[in-house]
Amino acid sequence: MNDVHNFTPDQEGLLFDPAARTAMTRFAGGDDTLTLEAAAAVRTAFNAIERMRAHGTEGRGLSSGALDILLRLSAATDGISIGDLAQAAGVSSRNVTGLIDTLERDGLAARAPAPHDRRSVLVGITPAGQEWIENFRRPTQAAMAAIFRGFTPDDLARLRHLCLRLADNQTALAQHLNGAR
Repeated sequence: MNDVHNFTPDQEGLLFDPAARTAMTRFAGGDDTLTLEAAAAVRTAFNAIERMRAHGTEGRGLSSGALDILLRLSAATDGISIGDLAQAAGVSSRNVTGLIDTLERDGLAARAPAPHDRRSVLVGITPAGQEWIENFRRPTQAAMAAIFRGFTPDDLARLRHLCLRLADNQTALAQHLNGAR
């Protein structure tokens, strides 16, 4: 995969992707392309973060999805249901079940009956899983510091806010569209 980008500053000094702009202009038929370009930029940034995460987990045996689940488990004190993990991760319960199967096979997570309902299952991190997280922490912090180099704390907080607003808007749109059926 070609990771070389040819981003260019616009008149205000803000980066844009000329190739994405050209494609979006054609797609939009001459209408404003700013929202389309913003969506393309979010995808580009997401892919950059995922490439960094994948590089960090290479040789460690975890997909980025399994890593997300393991991180969520590391923050839970009493275990988490598969449904709650799926909802928090924004994926299906079936997807989480497969990821838990992998984590369990590797000794990083374990299922146990829920104390309040024996028919329910909670998933928790194992000591080996906690050790895996500890060994992954420092390299990840260094990688994220490098990828966000030059960002101020305010930039980071604003970026987090804007990304979460996108997620909220998508959820509201999905609920609206599902209600319209």
